[in-house]
Amino acid sequence: MIQDAIAILVDGLHLSADEAEKVMDQIMTGEATPAQIGGYLMALRMAGETPDEIAGSVRSMRAKVTPVKSKHPLVVDTCGTGGDGTQTFNISTTAAFVVAGSGQPVAKHGNRSVSSKSGSADVLKALDVNLEISPEQVGRCLDEAGFGFLFAPALHGAMKHAIGPRRELAMRSIFNIMGPLTNPAGAQCQLVGVYAPQLTEVAA
Repeated sequence: MIQDAIAILVDGLHLSADEAEKVMDQIMTGEATPAQIGGYLMALRMAGETPDEIAGSVRSMRAKVTPVKSKHPLVVDTCGTGGDGTQTFNISTTAAFVVAGSGQPVAKHGNRSVSSKSGSADVLKALDVNLEISPEQVGRCLDEAGFGFLFAPALHGAMKHAIGPRRELAMRSIFNIMGPLTNPAGAQCQLVGVYAPQLTEVAA
């Protein structure tokens, strides 16, 4: 499927949501090779990700997430896409601290930097925060402190197959868009930053 999908995108066409979901399933189960993953991500970026392609990919990712449970009836996430190329500080994590400080529980979803200067995990690591904790411990942090960091590699284990190609490409991809749409705690409210104005309606 992934080889066919690359050919479709290179020809200037797009995938249906079901097709995109099947390709992402191949990536996340380790069926696709690193070369195929890299080729697909680049072809998709050059064609421009459509709402259907994003929705199908997100369905695949959500089906494989390790959930984080909280007693709070309402949690917020400030996960952004990253990859804006401006080399600024990590705005989404700063915003998460402000929101949590106001008393609103925040389930901050994030990762290390892949295509930007610093990711949320890089910021928290610099503050000596332990990122290697269990989903249950994250849930307790959220319940007791009103802030929990949802470290993507720990909660999206199926993403491990795409880490190498993403780092080698060092460019933003559909994974940047998928991150804010796959919060493991099921955040009911989100403040989402995107890397380009034209992405606002597509991501919404």
